[in-house]
Amino acid sequence: MRTSGRKPLLTRKIVTLRELKREIAKLKKQGRKIVFTNGCFDILHYGHAKYLHDAKNKGDILVVAVNSDSSIRKIKGKDRPVVSQNYRLKLLSALESIDYLVLFKETTPLAVITEIKPDILVKGADWSKSKIAGSDFVASYGGKVATIKLVEGLSTTNLINKIAKAK
Repeated sequence: MRTSGRKPLLTRKIVTLRELKREIAKLKKQGRKIVFTNGCFDILHYGHAKYLHDAKNKGDILVVAVNSDSSIRKIKGKDRPVVSQNYRLKLLSALESIDYLVLFKETTPLAVITEIKPDILVKGADWSKSKIAGSDFVASYGGKVATIKLVEGLSTTNLINKIAKAK
């Protein structure tokens, strides 16, 4: 049941950068630790769910920046994404570990990171800390950069290839 004036359940966590910045400022005043990560999350799978759960455990509030459709096409090619940004955001919104979702159109989330200044920046262990967008910025104000071990062999690209072979 919806309460008047509130967003529907599957979109409640999805915010604009302006809204996110305002919410994060309030949470930081309360002493909450803000964890930030990002990704395409094109075909959501167990590896994503575990990664996001592990990221959330590094702090109090998990913010996830999601690549827009145009951003994914720039990074992964014209055949991606498989799932549109609106559906990806709504599906991610259903995950308990995520507190806020924000869409970004650039190829990296650096603009989001510089606006919200997370306490902890997280990426998968397939990234070296020096290559993580925003790592130098986060370290410059005393924030931490962390990596999380991924579920071996489980990726969206692997799933797409497996589905293509099953045709």
